[in-house]
Amino acid sequence: MIVDCAIYREGHRVEGPEDLSDALAEARAVGGFVWIGLHQPSEREFDLVTEEFALHPLAVEDALKAHQRPKLEVYDDSLFMVLKPVLYEPESDVVSTGEVMIFLGDAFVVTVRHGVCSPLAAVRRRLEQEPELLGKGPTSVLYAIADTTVDHYLDVAAELQTDLEELEAEVFSPDRGGSRHSASRIYAFKRQILEFRRATGPLSVPLTRLAGMGTFGGAVPFVDEKARPFFRDVNDHLTRVNESVEGLDRLVSDILSAHLAQMSVRQNDDMRKISAWAAMAAVPTMIAGIYGMNFDHMPELHWVWAYPAVIALMAALEVLLYRTFKRRGWM
Repeated sequence: MIVDCAIYREGHRVEGPEDLSDALAEARAVGGFVWIGLHQPSEREFDLVTEEFALHPLAVEDALKAHQRPKLEVYDDSLFMVLKPVLYEPESDVVSTGEVMIFLGDAFVVTVRHGVCSPLAAVRRRLEQEPELLGKGPTSVLYAIADTTVDHYLDVAAELQTDLEELEAEVFSPDRGGSRHSASRIYAFKRQILEFRRATGPLSVPLTRLAGMGTFGGAVPFVDEKARPFFRDVNDHLTRVNESVEGLDRLVSDILSAHLAQMSVRQNDDMRKISAWAAMAAVPTMIAGIYGMNFDHMPELHWVWAYPAVIALMAALEVLLYRTFKRRGWM
């Protein structure tokens, strides 16, 4: 459905069009641009927008089906960009992503949102309070959405870092480090980082292109070249996010490896203790077994103190074995 439709002229919002089919004509007539916001539109609802703004059918298909990776596509009459806003829920340790598709033309911006974690109302209010920035035209909308999305990435990365430190403390805690659920928690956390990386990693190329950096130094149609420093700033923030995500991923892998090694060491300790107790039990069993064979010719068989002597021998051997295993750390 259409969430908002407005025409902007010289950085200020003016009376919106009564009919969507006249939106682009009215925007061009006043020397401004029109910004139409849609949320999970159906194919039927999007047909009018497609016809009015001559959107490319491939981009329209991507906008309707969603589940796209961040990218930037240039068509004859418009620019198409996909962003993936991220929402992190610390209580459940779940990273969820939405999608924002942006169609940018010479005098229009069409934004299509999918999911609950991609609100643009705050971005629109922010821009309307900054007429100087909004006066730069449709490029300002593209910059503001990208900037808000990437800045939120930084917040999510900080929250993930905090939760990872708590998980690390739990795993290496003497009391809780051996929990059988720790490995599953670490693996689940790694899955959330992977989901986060799917949103941040592919965005690097589109922002580098918008910033006019490296091999992508050429001009991007429908984007004001004076906006390059702004996109360079956004790209710098994204680089920090990607470095943080890379560090989190490596740290989680190291924690998982350390936890598994820790569990292996504890299992070896348990096996040594079991072996030590088994060895201690074997000695009296062996002696008792020999004397239980009922032969006549056995050492001290008819001696009065034979039974207490054998019991004392067993006890002495048990004490000797216990002290030996204790000294070696097996018990």
